[in-house]
Amino acid sequence: MENLNAYQTYPKGAKKLELALAELASNKSSVDLVSDQESDAFYFRSLEATGMQLNQSQIDAVRHYQGSALVLAGAGSGKTRVLTSRTGYLISVHNVNPKNILLVTFTKKAAEEMKDRIAKLPGLSKQMVNGITAGTFHSIFYRLLKSQGYNQQILSSEKQKQIAIKMILKQRKLQDLYEPETLLAILSSHKNNMKTVQDIQAENSLEKEIKAVLTEYESWKQQKQLLDFDDMLLEAYKLLKTDERLLTAMQKRFQYLLCDEWQDTNRIQYELIKMIAKPSNHLFVVGDDDQTIFSFNGADSSIILRFSDDFPEVKKITLDINYRSTSHIVSLSNNVIKNNELRHKKTLKTSKDPDQKPIYLSPDTTDDEAKWLVEKIIKDVQFGKRKYSDIAILHRTATNSRAIFDQMVLKKIPFITYTKGETFYEHGIVKPVLDYLRLSLNPQNKIALENILPSMYLNRENTIKYIETEEMFTPEKKLVNYLLRLPHLKDYQKKQINQRMKMIDKLHELSPTSAIKEVRSFYDKYLEANDRKTLTTDKEMMKETLSELLTSAKKFSSVKEYIQFIDEINYKHNQMFNQRNKMENDVISLMTIHRAKGLEYPVIYLIGASETILPHSSALEADERKDLLIAGEGKKKIECAVEEERRLMYVAITRAKEEIIISSPSLYRGRKVAVSRFIMEAYGVDKVTRSHEEMNKTSKKRKSNPINREFKLVNALVWECTSSRCNGWKQVNKNEKETLDPKVCPLCKGVMEKKEREVKKYS
Repeated sequence: MENLNAYQTYPKGAKKLELALAELASNKSSVDLVSDQESDAFYFRSLEATGMQLNQSQIDAVRHYQGSALVLAGAGSGKTRVLTSRTGYLISVHNVNPKNILLVTFTKKAAEEMKDRIAKLPGLSKQMVNGITAGTFHSIFYRLLKSQGYNQQILSSEKQKQIAIKMILKQRKLQDLYEPETLLAILSSHKNNMKTVQDIQAENSLEKEIKAVLTEYESWKQQKQLLDFDDMLLEAYKLLKTDERLLTAMQKRFQYLLCDEWQDTNRIQYELIKMIAKPSNHLFVVGDDDQTIFSFNGADSSIILRFSDDFPEVKKITLDINYRSTSHIVSLSNNVIKNNELRHKKTLKTSKDPDQKPIYLSPDTTDDEAKWLVEKIIKDVQFGKRKYSDIAILHRTATNSRAIFDQMVLKKIPFITYTKGETFYEHGIVKPVLDYLRLSLNPQNKIALENILPSMYLNRENTIKYIETEEMFTPEKKLVNYLLRLPHLKDYQKKQINQRMKMIDKLHELSPTSAIKEVRSFYDKYLEANDRKTLTTDKEMMKETLSELLTSAKKFSSVKEYIQFIDEINYKHNQMFNQRNKMENDVISLMTIHRAKGLEYPVIYLIGASETILPHSSALEADERKDLLIAGEGKKKIECAVEEERRLMYVAITRAKEEIIISSPSLYRGRKVAVSRFIMEAYGVDKVTRSHEEMNKTSKKRKSNPINREFKLVNALVWECTSSRCNGWKQVNKNEKETLDPKVCPLCKGVMEKKEREVKKYS
């Protein structure tokens, strides 16, 4: 199938068919701009001898000596060169003692690269460079703690932290009710805002339960003499706030501070830097507010936007020449990001001549998108135009990459992903649905059975233990048969298990889509009712993930064929995951836009550039979502959320050096979607704002869902679990009002009794 003629040099529906080229920057450098008569000429001549020529803005930044400076480093503008050159300038020109310099980065790799580059600067000895303190926030402040007698070991393993939380959950009989990652994220968010576990609000039973688990986790760390990364900064902050002598010593030692990636700074990092920078405030920060995309990880965009509030005398320097991308790519990125209001205004120039214009594609579906892009990639590689390693495919969310992932596996295209190590089909929400299908194909699949037990309101550990004991004496052909023999089952539980057993028996006879719909008939309700599973995830996003599962199943005729395909995907992914560090391999990089930040490739494919994908639906509905904490300059959450989505688009475009291909599917999970507003705005379509009519439509649609309707709290009779370690309850229905018999808790198998409780009554 030949689809290459579907590619255009402008998006479908554009008012302008091409964009004006980005301004070509002056080619003048320090060779022309710094005369030999100037006192610091020797330093710039020595840089030029090594091939390093700086433009005027870079020279201004390097020459900055005392006081605060905010360097706004546009994409590809040479910020690392400025940071390292300015460090060398302080030592060579101003005779600053290297021991008085603190260079802060966000990764260990960046810190090592900085020191390597500084060591190659002319006139600097190895001893001088070794005197500079360079490192991440965590490594620097951990050294401070060690110097003050802290002897705790570093708890750096996320897996070990999750195991500790799982142990606590198990002791409290909550092991199937929470995701450890979610609880750890809640704790981390508090610590990044200079709060401890004691500061967590606990107004309802769910919040009290969370606080109790996290309090026990903190006690476990103390007993084991462990500090995690968040603890390092929080303990350092407390130490410097209470020990004036130590703070003064730090301020005298580190008189010149240089900080990289300033747009990603969170509140506690900023407070630590401000404390050390006083009173001289020789603070030199480099970042790009247009690349602030990590608010979900605690990055606070107001820190770079309002820097002058704390440092009124700040010198502001803009690095506005992009040395990475061609003129067409820089032009597109400028036209996208200019529509953001919460930013430092800047327009990037280019150092490169125009070459390939951006290419746009409007496939019908994400599966068509994947087929067409893989077809183009294969042709480009076969004709020698590109190598696989020249290419990165960027996507907004993990679910958004499912189709391209599948297609590359089918076509045996070598690629590597940068996920946590799981495929879409191994996602925590998706896996139980597939395990119902697996159990239908193989009734002896114990792993699949174990994974579906929570969705049947059965305790995973106790049930498996019971089955393993029974297997020794009375083997069954189908493991689910044991469920009916579980002790203390009530009639309603037996009825439910019987229904599930009948369903599991027939799933393998259905089409994959019908089988998934059958499972979802009860599984969606289970997810919606489980507040513990949705602490940081909107329930609509859960449904979105399951909708993608349905989309993936459509091209298969049998459940067996579908599961075999998924097993192949998972197997190949594990193989590729093990090769991720062998970057010499000729492979395509497939990653989220967030993961791509700081990287660059000759060719970028941006998939899913459509409304509800990018910008994502979670941003478009931010005003109505209670799980998102998005702050803004007196603006609505939706406007701030959409601006961050626009920054994501900007980051994706500016990863491309030579060529960018942007694809906008017109159908997404059965719904029509428009080309992303961010692209259309760039090509002359008026900036998109939601009309009152649109907002009312959305509101009515969401209110028709019981999850989203308005409610009030009323007293009602409920069955409530008597166990102190369980939060289970359910409303008493009309037929049960007269009965005095206690019920069995479906969560912990404890005793439930009638009590009055405040419940939500929907309007």
